[in-house]
Amino acid sequence: MNNRPQVSIVIPLLNEEESLPELYAWIKRVVDANNLSYEVLMIDDGSTDNSWEVITKLSASDSHVKGIKFARNYGKSAALNTGFQACTGEVVITMDADLQDSPDEIVPLYNKIAVEGWDLVSGWKQKRYDPIMKTVPSKFFNAVTSHMSGIHLHDFNCGLKAYKSKLVKTIDVYGEMHRYIPVIAKWAGFRKITELVVQHRARKYGVTKFGLERFVYGFLDLLSIMVVTKFRKRPMHLFGAYGTLSFLIGFGIAFYLLINKVIHSAFLYQPVRDVVDQPLFFLSLTAIIVGVQLFLTGFLGELLANSNRRSDEYIIDEKTF
Repeated sequence: MNNRPQVSIVIPLLNEEESLPELYAWIKRVVDANNLSYEVLMIDDGSTDNSWEVITKLSASDSHVKGIKFARNYGKSAALNTGFQACTGEVVITMDADLQDSPDEIVPLYNKIAVEGWDLVSGWKQKRYDPIMKTVPSKFFNAVTSHMSGIHLHDFNCGLKAYKSKLVKTIDVYGEMHRYIPVIAKWAGFRKITELVVQHRARKYGVTKFGLERFVYGFLDLLSIMVVTKFRKRPMHLFGAYGTLSFLIGFGIAFYLLINKVIHSAFLYQPVRDVVDQPLFFLSLTAIIVGVQLFLTGFLGELLANSNRRSDEYIIDEKTF
């Protein structure tokens, strides 16, 4: 007999004591009405209010509720990653605890994974109830991310997402990388990614936990993901390529200066400044030095990658034995 729930609902939270009872009652209403077996994992990311007390009461009164409490605030990525490791459902759905994500979306999201076979479904809050100081930077952020990653989503940062169980057990979410789970999933080999228009509700309790600085950090995180996921196992392809290019540019400039001096002094009998007296010489020297350093960095990266490489780092999709 398979006791595995059909859906795991992972909810990271920070100081959301007012919304939790209402949120869980709503979730229970939806899943019971659709005869879904389920579990709800509430990850308390170091709340300083009574959120944990509310979670323990819910867990004591209903075995479907499971709670995990951090000793301090580690961030949403850490909470999600912990929830992903602890959940057991066939389909994993994440949502925020502030009631801006509607539990009515659970069934459509579940069907996109369980019935249609997608690996990841990201919510798209087409109509948002946020101030313009958040919506405008968010649109720019999403456009840049979509262009750089090649994943055509309108709302990467939407907390309402659904995942195939294998996906969340494969990826590792850390730092502030929760915004880029679709990018991480794509580079891990899960390419069946789509989006679903979902309802966005005005905040009912509490205040937002994120400021505008998240967009600056978000862009830096995107660069980190693009580099780490693509070149983690072959750092020489990144550093070696740019190092070689820089070295060739520097060498080319130096060679030009030398040939120019020879031609003007030996054949045209024209006075010309010494090579080392020209600004271009120092530019070429800098380019050569940078090129050598980048190449050595790539070489050291290859040594580290090979010394730490394990066979279990490669994701096996299926076997015939």
